[in-house]
Amino acid sequence: MSEWVVLSIAMAAACAVVLTITAINHRRVGEDDDPSETPSVIEYMTMMIGVVYAIVLGLAIAGVWEARSAAQESVRHEAQALHEVSARAEVYPAEVRARIREDVDAYVGYAVNTEWDHMVEKGQLTEKGTRLLDRVRRDVTDYVPKTDHEGQAYQPLVDQVAAADDARSARGQGAEATMPGVVWFGLISGALVTVGLIFTLQIRRTFRELLLAGLFSALIAFLLFLIWDFDAPFGRGLAATAGPFTDLFPHIVN
Repeated sequence: MSEWVVLSIAMAAACAVVLTITAINHRRVGEDDDPSETPSVIEYMTMMIGVVYAIVLGLAIAGVWEARSAAQESVRHEAQALHEVSARAEVYPAEVRARIREDVDAYVGYAVNTEWDHMVEKGQLTEKGTRLLDRVRRDVTDYVPKTDHEGQAYQPLVDQVAAADDARSARGQGAEATMPGVVWFGLISGALVTVGLIFTLQIRRTFRELLLAGLFSALIAFLLFLIWDFDAPFGRGLAATAGPFTDLFPHIVN
């Protein structure tokens, strides 16, 4: 099922629950009930709890968005470093150059076409991907430069392989969900409390009040969905993509 279908169902369900409870409460209210008797302290506490929860939601959204951006940046750094390895190998002899580029292409092809799906499903990298990158490292480090020009290119190539390895490790660390379970408990509990406080203000069944209650509950559902979607940097609808690899290595990506 699409994430957007899940979002639509969640928002509709939140609205339906709030409006149903409102309708039930309205039937239980006596004819002599006066909505203006709501204590002012309740209005103040409702406002303060809403403000505190809004701050928590904002921090949660900022946190998962930062994690998603960092995941995408790690992919860009990894792809760029491998592209530099392939390009800078131009100064090496044809046999060495071909071997380096072949192994770089093999690693990128595996990372995008195979390891990416495994990373999304399992939240971790694969041993084969590690071995393929190690092969690229050996191609670079095992070659002994024969000329000054090759010697000048040797250390930058080694550095780019190290940068690719570091970016790959960052990609693996960002594959898992970033929000701990206790934070989700707090977010969901806070949503229930915040929406539930609507009923302490003796909401009526007027169109204006029902509309505002429905929109408020739908907004809470949307924000929670947004956090959930960003919580898996590589795994959901708005996740980080393998675009940098496909842009720099279009010839080897299926």
